[in-house]
Amino acid sequence: MLAMKLVKAVAVLSVASLSLSACVGSFTGGGANNLQDKSATQAEIANSTPSAFPIVASECPEIRIRPGAEAYAIYAKGQDGNAKGLRYQAVIDKQSRNCLVSNGLITVKMGVVGRLLTGPQGGNDTVNVPLRFAVERDSLSVFSQKYDIPITIAPPNQTEEFIKVVENVAIPYVGGEEIIIWVGFDPKG
Repeated sequence: MLAMKLVKAVAVLSVASLSLSACVGSFTGGGANNLQDKSATQAEIANSTPSAFPIVASECPEIRIRPGAEAYAIYAKGQDGNAKGLRYQAVIDKQSRNCLVSNGLITVKMGVVGRLLTGPQGGNDTVNVPLRFAVERDSLSVFSQKYDIPITIAPPNQTEEFIKVVENVAIPYVGGEEIIIWVGFDPKG
């Protein structure tokens, strides 16, 4: 009895599978799947007409600190890498982003909160902290901008907080892309 039920179930699945494959063939222009392993080029995406219905992303792209760009150290002349020669060090404490998705675009507002700390050789100077925001879509850069943030630590303070917010960065969004927002210090530019 169990064997008979199993045979019937296999027969039903076989018929359903054949029906589905015929249906897929009619959507793709025949038996070959013309859409398989094909991705739109960046030019095709840029020139595509947005859908009549806004695409809703399930979440805002992740914001990450670029590995190796977490801190920025300024040393006294000729003392690079020497802890006693450190003048200032900048660090990123928090990063955040906010997104709006509409008409084939994700519009991002992104920002960081950081601190500039005085080292043993620090003084009463204004320091330009080089901070870069970048956005990658499917491993291609779609936005990259460096900002020099002037920060002054006035004695007797040993630290000063800084905030940088970048608004209205528009990223084309079709759906399913991997989008990453990067932030970090970029002294080389």
